[in-house]
Amino acid sequence: MTETLKVTVEQHNGVAVIHTEGYINNQGGEEIARVAYRLVDEEDQKNLLLNLAGTKIVNSIGISILIEIIERILEIEGKLAFCCLTPTIEKTFHIMGLAQFAGIFEDQQAALAALES
Repeated sequence: MTETLKVTVEQHNGVAVIHTEGYINNQGGEEIARVAYRLVDEEDQKNLLLNLAGTKIVNSIGISILIEIIERILEIEGKLAFCCLTPTIEKTFHIMGLAQFAGIFEDQQAALAALES
């Protein structure tokens, strides 16, 4: 299992897509938060998509950090969505309530269509 998380960002018609690769624990979550807050605070980005295709595990601390990111996006009246989740991560996000405040999509194309509308 990879302990470090690699994060890359690409832009799609006003949506910042954050791709993750690796384990989302406290360090991985903080790296995602650092990137997300930079996009929001320095680049006025309001719509974020977290593509977790490269992530197979998220621990509870990582989820708590993702919730903080969702709260920040809600504060600025933006949108946040997740896509390409493993069935286990998707089930966990539903149980933890993340799906109430952030869309969950099977693939990036569907998520972008929802965020760009």
